[in-house]
Amino acid sequence: MKAIVCTKYGPPEVLELKEVEKPRPKNNEVLIKIYATTASIVDRRIRGLNVPGPGRILMRLMFGLTKPRNPILGRYLAGEIETVGKNVKRFQNGDQVYARTGARFGGYAEYTCLPENSVMALKPSNVTYEEAAAVPFGGACALHFLRKGEIRSGQKVLIYGASGTVGTSAVQLAKYFGAEVTAVCSTTNLELVKSLGADAVIDYTKEDFTKSNELFDLIFDAVGKISYSKSKIALKPNGKYVSVFTSGAAKILTEDFILLKELVEAGKIKPVIDRCYPLEQTAEAHRYADKGHTKGNVVITVGHNNKI
Repeated sequence: MKAIVCTKYGPPEVLELKEVEKPRPKNNEVLIKIYATTASIVDRRIRGLNVPGPGRILMRLMFGLTKPRNPILGRYLAGEIETVGKNVKRFQNGDQVYARTGARFGGYAEYTCLPENSVMALKPSNVTYEEAAAVPFGGACALHFLRKGEIRSGQKVLIYGASGTVGTSAVQLAKYFGAEVTAVCSTTNLELVKSLGADAVIDYTKEDFTKSNELFDLIFDAVGKISYSKSKIALKPNGKYVSVFTSGAAKILTEDFILLKELVEAGKIKPVIDRCYPLEQTAEAHRYADKGHTKGNVVITVGHNNKI
């Protein structure tokens, strides 16, 4: 089968298309025919060891000294179950799923195997595989941090970085929770963020949200670019600040995938895709996403006949 292999740590060029052996599922695993994956920040960080100082040493110890121990990256995917192991109960052949592969990775390939108890669920029935692959990372992360910030109906919530992978989901989910949402993004993304349901939009290139007189119950930094010390002036006395970079790692659960599926099918949230690249151009997908100005998700499609 075809797969993108990370030959060593470095720039996008270290990602190479190769022929590798098709995996076989163990008794507790499912074999997934992959239709779509993403150039997520997790994959790009590991590929390039893009963390400061001592973090690089820790990453090498965790993932491999000179190259990823699991060289086929791809943390999130959507596809169809082709074969189930004899002990699998949750899924059956033909199920259309989306999944988080965890430390196994493996999404940058035509097939991968995952244990039945992985963070995996039936994909939303009303979207394509590409759209399904664009749901889980941003959606599950946004869910985690909004809950961490104790979001409640009627609150005033500010989402900083509202046009990115996590931000586009956060705007929609905050509205689902009943909040009044102010979204911060650049000039070119104002209309996109408005279309996602934001009640007010601030162009950070022209206005500093901390210099207005408005106070918020919750400020969510969805891109890791504003600090608590900067934000606290815009918080209510008991207001909460959460950030994707400083508020701990997101805990992502199968229950979150099931909720996101229901919300997509109900039209409460929709996946946002900036660009799609074929598997063979995964390096290009990483190069584009590395620029840091994506609108939603960068999706990688795998060369099967894609269907809903």
